[in-house]
Amino acid sequence: MPTLSLTPREREQVDAANAADGPAVVLLHELWTLAEAWDPWRERLAERGFASVAVAWPREPESAEAALADPDAVAGVSLVDVREHTMAVVGALREPPFLVGHGVGALTAQQVAGKGLARATVAIAPAPMKGSTRAPDSMLAAAAPVLRDPLNRDRAIRMTFPEFRYAYANAVNVDEARALWHDRHVPGAARVGFELASQRRDPRSPSSVDTVNRERGPMLVVSAGRSRLVDAAVAQETFRIQSRNPCDTEYLDLPDRGHTLVIDSGWAEVADQVIAYLERHR
Repeated sequence: MPTLSLTPREREQVDAANAADGPAVVLLHELWTLAEAWDPWRERLAERGFASVAVAWPREPESAEAALADPDAVAGVSLVDVREHTMAVVGALREPPFLVGHGVGALTAQQVAGKGLARATVAIAPAPMKGSTRAPDSMLAAAAPVLRDPLNRDRAIRMTFPEFRYAYANAVNVDEARALWHDRHVPGAARVGFELASQRRDPRSPSSVDTVNRERGPMLVVSAGRSRLVDAAVAQETFRIQSRNPCDTEYLDLPDRGHTLVIDSGWAEVADQVIAYLERHR
């Protein structure tokens, strides 16, 4: 797999992972965040002996400050773009990695695992794959800032604070929600939202996942019970579909957590449970 598309930061992390013992952990972020949001996780993983690579989306700025200064940077980026870039990163590693993804990143992780390229996979509050049931009304309301205007498709959209508070940060207090909006929330590629919303009508949807490949490897699906962007019912449906695979599939329910669970003040509790799962499959 060619590595020309890797960012300098990804190249540095891949080189370090290839020089370390054991498989790396590839971290895949959600829409509206950046690869740098995984920095605390990377430190935690390193403490437990795991090298890691935080994957950026194509044209993604390196920091929230840079993303706000260039709000159209990721406009037009698609699910296929994200998946192909992730495949380039995975292909640059010397052995199949662990995959840990959140939201859209969790969908991408399942797509890569479906190609038989993962040691094990953790899908946290995963965006719905093609074949899932109709999205609950709460999810449609949460996605409204993107979907309400068809002209948004080729734009990058950042939620207002009230929109972010409703859709993304409803399970933390208002002060923490505002800090997350200010420090972590960046314009996201609206095309991805439209692709997810139209998957039931698109026979060749880019959200399709190979869930029957016997080389998929073990998988853990994590549900955030208070997430409005990925309702718990969607995570349960993902688990049900993936459970058809002959590889081991597990489910972890975090009923009191919202969609910010990997970046809010409770991130370490989630990270520790994920790392414990990875250690079992080391």
